[in-house]
Amino acid sequence: MNAQGIETHHMASARPDAVGTRLTTPRNGLATAALTLGVTGLLSSVVLVGGPLAVLGLILSIAALMSAGRTGAGRGKAVAALVASALAIVVSGLVVVCVVWYANRTQECYRPDSFHQYTRCVRLHLDGDRPSSAHR
Repeated sequence: MNAQGIETHHMASARPDAVGTRLTTPRNGLATAALTLGVTGLLSSVVLVGGPLAVLGLILSIAALMSAGRTGAGRGKAVAALVASALAIVVSGLVVVCVVWYANRTQECYRPDSFHQYTRCVRLHLDGDRPSSAHR
């Protein structure tokens, strides 16, 4: 005890071969893995790779939250992983919808003779009712 009546703990030994002299905080490896997958999925969700990574991150983050409920370790990381994974799934879904819309809207343009023809065809299909003189 020190002068204020607070009990203090000292390391048992300063020798490097002493075992158990450091206190460690519990870690949640699932939370770390889930956060890594969630953030990677979010960053790569625009190119559709993030969707499957985010699904794995979501599964691991749920498992990490369950583990954090028992041990108390890694709860913040698990929640962040859950949010990042959910956002990545939403962004990937929106990208898929946009790509399908674009492909459906311009499907007649997929047999062009040149890139110039393709771009002109896409403009015609995306602009819709505009007069053809505006596309020159």
